[in-house]
Amino acid sequence: MSALVTTLKAHEAAIADLMDKLAIEDLRGKIDGLEEQAGEAEFWNNAEAAQKTMQEISRLKGRISPWVTLYGRIRDTLELAQLGDASLAEELEKEAAEIEVLVARMSVQAMLSGQNDGKDAFLAIHSGAGGTESQDWAQMLERMYLRWAEDNGYKVEMIDRSEGEEAGVKSVTMCIRGEYAYGYLRSEQGVHRLVRISPFDAQSRRHTSFAKVELWPDVQDATGEIEIAEKDIRMEVYRASGAGGQHVQKNSTAVRLIHIPTGLVIQCQNERSQAQNRDKAMQILKARLLDMERQKKEAELAALKGENMDANFGSQIRSYVLHPYQLVKDLRTDHETGNTTAVLDGRLNDFMEAYLQMKVAEGGA
Repeated sequence: MSALVTTLKAHEAAIADLMDKLAIEDLRGKIDGLEEQAGEAEFWNNAEAAQKTMQEISRLKGRISPWVTLYGRIRDTLELAQLGDASLAEELEKEAAEIEVLVARMSVQAMLSGQNDGKDAFLAIHSGAGGTESQDWAQMLERMYLRWAEDNGYKVEMIDRSEGEEAGVKSVTMCIRGEYAYGYLRSEQGVHRLVRISPFDAQSRRHTSFAKVELWPDVQDATGEIEIAEKDIRMEVYRASGAGGQHVQKNSTAVRLIHIPTGLVIQCQNERSQAQNRDKAMQILKARLLDMERQKKEAELAALKGENMDANFGSQIRSYVLHPYQLVKDLRTDHETGNTTAVLDGRLNDFMEAYLQMKVAEGGA
């Protein structure tokens, strides 16, 4: 029974630590404050605001309930185990085994507890300076993420793709759909660096190429969070095209939206009609504007804390070295592997988990 007690105490400490990092007690306080508002006589005078408050209460309760329930279950089982009653041993062993599964599951959920982590993700890849070299690297990254999505059961919708003059892609935007797509892909935003012997160099010299990965959560349900005035948008239309001219549209169905205040440019050509492409482009524009607002708030908070935070994801995050040795290394987590082929074939989960563990340790999950 002593071994069981030790195991349960370890589970208790692990869950307590995660609850502390996720500020569960603070969330409880927030619920109490909102429920106090809901009890005021004039609360329902503004039905729309009241409904949002009730939805927030429900969301917060749903977030903390599994943690509180599991912690209570561990404590109850631990108390029984500490009694040392041999007649309860079999039942307690079974309960402890179930608890161990739940602790492992909640540990993963702790790493994916951000506001938008459960949502679908828009992922864009942009080739850096260097022409064909960087465009080929951008296409290699495109293939890597498509393989990762396929291996992990995600669906991919291509939004826009601009091919390079000789090889590769100048840029590509896709939507990756599935549970926690954004949460996992958070680790990928930033500049990716490739070192290799160039297949485009007749003298077989070593080249360094760069490509930037951008990421935004799909915020279809965030209509109340941001409004985009029509006067702030300029729309251009053009003919959509596919590889080799195979799917060239005779009509101008592709859409380019320019958000005048920020200069953001969004393109979409995957849908069949101009209206559908415009709706999709607006959806992506909203996601990008919300992400810009989030970055701004994070930068302001970092300034108050005295931190040096890059809010533009402009810094290099990962290096892929194919020559003179084989190594992929994440410069934020120091996670690395010499199996470069596997990584470029989409085996990214170890890098993603290392990043999420780092964020949890920082209290920034």
